[in-house]
Amino acid sequence: MESFPKSALARVEEMTKAAAADPARAVSFQGAPGANSHLAALEVDPDCLPVPCFSFEDAIDAVKEGRAARAVIPIENSLHGRVADIHFLLPESGLSIIGEHFMRIRHCLMAKHADAKLTTAMSHPQALGQCRHFLRAKGITPIAYADTAAAAAFVADSDDEGAAAVAPPIAAGIYGLEMIQEGIEDDDRNTTRFVVLSRDPVIPDADGGTLMTTFIFEVKNIPAALYKAMGGFATNGVNMTKLESYQNGASFAATEFFADIEGAPGDPAVDRALEELAFHCNKVRLLGTYKQERKRG
Repeated sequence: MESFPKSALARVEEMTKAAAADPARAVSFQGAPGANSHLAALEVDPDCLPVPCFSFEDAIDAVKEGRAARAVIPIENSLHGRVADIHFLLPESGLSIIGEHFMRIRHCLMAKHADAKLTTAMSHPQALGQCRHFLRAKGITPIAYADTAAAAAFVADSDDEGAAAVAPPIAAGIYGLEMIQEGIEDDDRNTTRFVVLSRDPVIPDADGGTLMTTFIFEVKNIPAALYKAMGGFATNGVNMTKLESYQNGASFAATEFFADIEGAPGDPAVDRALEELAFHCNKVRLLGTYKQERKRG
């Protein structure tokens, strides 16, 4: 908590205290009050008690330690791709994915004074990446910070008149900043996918919709292992909507994959595909099954 800028601390303490009194309603998120993840938590559950956490690890630990029932964590963005380190944090957390949520992201340039000559803009690296064309065109130097709303709080506390923040519009009101320009993201379809995490897996009822299953796997280091491992999904008619590779360790010979499929264990086709996958892998680990949420336009 002490890692947050001074302007954010009182609100962080208030929200944390409220959640501690009713942890069953608490939802942890990474960022200061007013961050996009804060807004996402309220969209997932309008009646929840959001818990601001300085880092993704802190938000995950809040669930592991029972201080929050769930966490809402961003994993990828339509403009800037994967959120850094999330593919390592999810498996290491021991938590289960029980839901997904898509949120349209709107960024605002804000500063202490509307007529200031701005030279720098602070924000989370994802937000800066989503606004890189705008910032370059304005000659503003991006500076990475822990999250969007905390960057706004930092600017509010700063004596640097040329400093701005890139954050959701709500952050300007929370931290007393002037909104210089709204909608500065480089694409008006800018969308982030969040996942909802809990200590225990939840097997959802499809209710006529589609179930998704997320898992990681490491194929054997032999020729055509990935090709053969993927064959079971094709032959069993299981749709894979995401497949992303990342390196595990320093050998550069142990590539792991993060995947989403439509369907759930217990479905014979999914079970057959996962069984064939496991035959060609050193390991397969399911991270969760949940209802598919289509991106909102």
